[in-house]
Amino acid sequence: MDLSTALTLLGLVLALIWTLREKVGRNLPPGPFALPLIGNLLQINKKAPFRSFVELSKTYGPVMTLHLGWQRSVVLTGYETVKEALVDQAEDFTGRAPVPFLHKATRGFGIGISNGERWRQLRRFTLTTLRDFGMGRKGMEEWIQEESKHLREGIQSFKGKSFDPSILLSRTVSNVICCLVFGQRFSYEDEQFVDLLATISEIVRFNSSPLGVMYNLFPWLMERLPGKQHYVFEKIDEIRAFVMKKIQEHKDTVDPSSPRDFIDCFLIRAHQEKNNPSTEFHYDNLVATVINLFVAGTETTSSTIRYAFGVLIKQHKIQEKMHEEIDTVIGKERCPSMEDRKSLPFSDAVIHEVQRFLDIVPFSLPHYALQDFSFRGYTIPKGTVIFPLLHSVLKDEKQWTNPISFDPQHFLDQNGNFKKNPAFIPFSAGKRACVGESLARMELFLFIVAILQNFSLSCPEGPDSIDLIPEYSSFANLPRRYNIIATPR
Repeated sequence: MDLSTALTLLGLVLALIWTLREKVGRNLPPGPFALPLIGNLLQINKKAPFRSFVELSKTYGPVMTLHLGWQRSVVLTGYETVKEALVDQAEDFTGRAPVPFLHKATRGFGIGISNGERWRQLRRFTLTTLRDFGMGRKGMEEWIQEESKHLREGIQSFKGKSFDPSILLSRTVSNVICCLVFGQRFSYEDEQFVDLLATISEIVRFNSSPLGVMYNLFPWLMERLPGKQHYVFEKIDEIRAFVMKKIQEHKDTVDPSSPRDFIDCFLIRAHQEKNNPSTEFHYDNLVATVINLFVAGTETTSSTIRYAFGVLIKQHKIQEKMHEEIDTVIGKERCPSMEDRKSLPFSDAVIHEVQRFLDIVPFSLPHYALQDFSFRGYTIPKGTVIFPLLHSVLKDEKQWTNPISFDPQHFLDQNGNFKKNPAFIPFSAGKRACVGESLARMELFLFIVAILQNFSLSCPEGPDSIDLIPEYSSFANLPRRYNIIATPR
């Protein structure tokens, strides 16, 4: 027997042993045969892995087991399955997976990937505090309206010439979360602010790139190999240093009787619980939670608005219809408000369809089995990573008339009135749904409507040059960058 044959036989034996170890004494959901070490990675499309998950689910069902590397994962597909898990059986699915990249970036602290009592305390506090400072209310609406004026001025400064809207949109959206967290907005010309936003964009792009996927699958290997991952973590340290500086400034000036923002409220709570040995209100959790809010509150919303620009340029008739509706309801003089949304059903439908069609976080942030539990007759063992595949919900053929096409009619009834769809869950659902959902919804509506109230959007190379297929499709669907022309109306 030659060496290659011996190695092949050895590999088959190891695969069989490994597979039997997974199956014996367990009632796991079905799934394809997995190889040792690499699991089912050879069956996954690297450019759009969530599409492979959907295809495999057609064979193995809406609850299936996959092995990504040696990590056992359970994938949930389709609206009914995801709803049953995240909403009807919510308590079992509250765990958040220790995603290696995010775990290292936050050092295991903060609201993003925490579990148990830490997560409960931080989530309750974060939601309450952000609402106290106006998230989802009139006060926050006024902040966004004010920021939209700066956005319009920024667009007007290009005087009808083409420009890349990415950085401008990041500055605008980030300033809203900065007001909540840091108690201040930054000038669009502030060099440190601009550099931090570029860093955030780079981090998100890395995490959705093939190299970022490799880091999350094989962190122990990637830590030992040269590559961009080391540079990215250095950039994360720059964000950490910025956040720590802001926290120190707050420590030096905080007034317990008059908190200015999220950081002040956290510092006050930490002081109140300084003698509680089990408190989660300590410095490490503050730093990590602020990083969570700063990064998440910047990139996803600005990317969604940028994607909306591409859609409206490519489908100019939709843009024209929004112009007509906005002109009729709001006119040119006053700033759009959330109260206008009920009178702008078509515009509201287009914005919802942009979110559905972009599908910006197709996997959601992965969940985690904190203990053994049962779901739909299967056993989900402790330590299993769980993917409630939002892509499969937002493109579910049973829930959407034309799921693979951009169609605002998905959110309009036969009389042209806006209609809700329970399968619209771009922010996920249940107890781990995005804490900034109401803020993001408000930003998307007010910013997009304000831009279309004042500008017509086009592309210097023509609408056919706009490619709506994302540049990266993994952790996030990241829209391609392109130049636009914003012509004053």
